[in-house]
Amino acid sequence: MSLPKIAKVTHELTIPSTGKKIKYRPFLVKEEKVLILAQESGAQLEQVRAIKDVISACVQTRGFKVDELATFDIEYIFLNIRGTSVGGDVELVITCPDDGETKVDVQVFLDEIQVEFDEDHSDTVTIDSEYSIKMKYPSMEMVMSTDLEAVSVEQSLELIAGCIDQIYTEEESWAGSDSTKEELIAWLEELEPKHFQTIEKFFETMPKLSHTIEVLNPKTGVKNEIVLEGLGSFFA
Repeated sequence: MSLPKIAKVTHELTIPSTGKKIKYRPFLVKEEKVLILAQESGAQLEQVRAIKDVISACVQTRGFKVDELATFDIEYIFLNIRGTSVGGDVELVITCPDDGETKVDVQVFLDEIQVEFDEDHSDTVTIDSEYSIKMKYPSMEMVMSTDLEAVSVEQSLELIAGCIDQIYTEEESWAGSDSTKEELIAWLEELEPKHFQTIEKFFETMPKLSHTIEVLNPKTGVKNEIVLEGLGSFFA
């Protein structure tokens, strides 16, 4: 006699970038094992691959493709899958910024964490009166392998080149996929600094997984407001 199969409860959520609804189930022990092994490896790209594989396995909606999602979509979906799988909260140890040494245990409820949208953000960048660029969001692999806070000029150019979807005017358009990365970087290097800064604003204002918590330092009595951003902040 074969062993019984336990029914899987499905849940629904809305993809932040598209507004489309998807159905998903909690991850299973075999999938949690993949996540644990990837985390123990310490390799960021392995962790990214594991997260995407688990999402692909858990999402039940037909036609869903994890590789087509923005990084903040992937983080948000995984956060929800994790919450329904092993618990709706996480315990974090926060160092109080006011003295830089006192550590406080904080409980964060995952259903309170949302994707934050900047009202000044746009995926269309106007270079001048003639040229505009349609941008696409960087992949999770690109974000994980690039320190956006301390990116070099070379890394910045490569990141931007990889996110150019289309360059266009009122009469013509050029798809980024039709050019090599070297060609796109060479084109970017011909821009004036003020034009380059308008492109950088796309990355500075990108939607992000964010949650603000208030922590009281028991030693100083000071209340600290701390902003947690990105998936790593909630599972460090």
